[in-house]
Amino acid sequence: MSITPDNKNWTWVLERPCPDCAFDAETIANRDTGMIIRDVASQWEVVLFHPQVRQRPLPNVWSPLEYGCHVRDVFRLFDMRLDLMLSLDQPTFDNWDQDVTAIAERYDRQDPHTVRRELATSGDMLADRFDAVSGSEWRRVGFRSDGAQFTVESFGRYLLHDPIHHLWDVAHIF
Repeated sequence: MSITPDNKNWTWVLERPCPDCAFDAETIANRDTGMIIRDVASQWEVVLFHPQVRQRPLPNVWSPLEYGCHVRDVFRLFDMRLDLMLSLDQPTFDNWDQDVTAIAERYDRQDPHTVRRELATSGDMLADRFDAVSGSEWRRVGFRSDGAQFTVESFGRYLLHDPIHHLWDVAHIF
């Protein structure tokens, strides 16, 4: 059983607001992507320093620490994928199984202070890369392994939902 939402079909968040966290991709201006990434990454500091950071609300729901590790890794993955989109013509991204990664990387055993530092660093790197995108680069294309097509613009909006939604998830844990 997956312990995170089934985000394999979450491209719908580009078309309508999320009914849970209320994220609305259509309200995001390209130029604000980096700023929003930095803002969201900074909000994880409070989460990762909370005394109950390791506590799962249910056996099949990630703890705030596990969500923080996931967000850090999403920032890292999207930074690599954005680099591919900007440097190659129509790249296809390797599949990433977030649940396999969580187990293999022992998300539940990681140090929250280290995760916070790494999340902030990876968020800054990704934000910087989005800040450097200009003009026609926003229309460059990349493909997920399941065939979903993104432009750099839609890729950024799709990305933003993940860390914002997971902040909403952990707000219900504490």
